[in-house]
Amino acid sequence: MDFNPAELMKNISNMKSQMKDVQEKLKNIKATGSSGGGLVKIEMNGEMVIEKITLDPIAVDPRDIDMLQDLIIAAINNAQANAKDKIQQEIGSAANLDLPFDFGGLK
Repeated sequence: MDFNPAELMKNISNMKSQMKDVQEKLKNIKATGSSGGGLVKIEMNGEMVIEKITLDPIAVDPRDIDMLQDLIIAAINNAQANAKDKIQQEIGSAANLDLPFDFGGLK
């Protein structure tokens, strides 16, 4: 097999272009997670950036802050799992990529 530097550079250029496309698509993917039967809702994008948190006033009990904290964590974890699924569906299959990263340990 012959090594062709020009072909290698062309492939690297194509990969850079594909990665830019993927990064742009990640910004546009939206996922929602919830917990407590909808008491806490989290919206995030495909870059795993939280864009919105919605709390039902019932969830805000100053006597039970621990419960609210647990609900927020559960909603974030649910949103991350949903975002990961959307990324694999929308980007993984569209770009025919096997994503090597695990989004913070999610399986």
